[in-house]
Amino acid sequence: MIFQALAAADVPYQRGGKSHATGFDCSGLVAHVYRAAFGLALPHNARAQSRLGETIPPGALQPGDLVFYNTQGQPYSHVGIYLGDAKFIHAPKPGSAVRIESMRGGYWTRRYNGARRIAAL
Repeated sequence: MIFQALAAADVPYQRGGKSHATGFDCSGLVAHVYRAAFGLALPHNARAQSRLGETIPPGALQPGDLVFYNTQGQPYSHVGIYLGDAKFIHAPKPGSAVRIESMRGGYWTRRYNGARRIAAL
């Protein structure tokens, strides 16, 4: 699963994107990775993804968990995939590409909404 996520690094951001060919938005990246790795059909919407699986406290994060952020003035408006060592991969915004970030950065720390673990893991 992590290899699927890392294979998307540097793919351009595209609102509504859900593949390497079309680019990715945040929830499209998550949906693509989970479909490719596990055959799971996750919704293409960060808020809807935030309702799946079980809630995970920050100290219990494991690679593959979904991490959620408030980036648009509303909770659960952004999602990424936790990689370990306080890092996650995501499709951040227009004009950028899929990349790895530290969860310890001030921007992300202030906007963190929580994490979920999808049961199929």
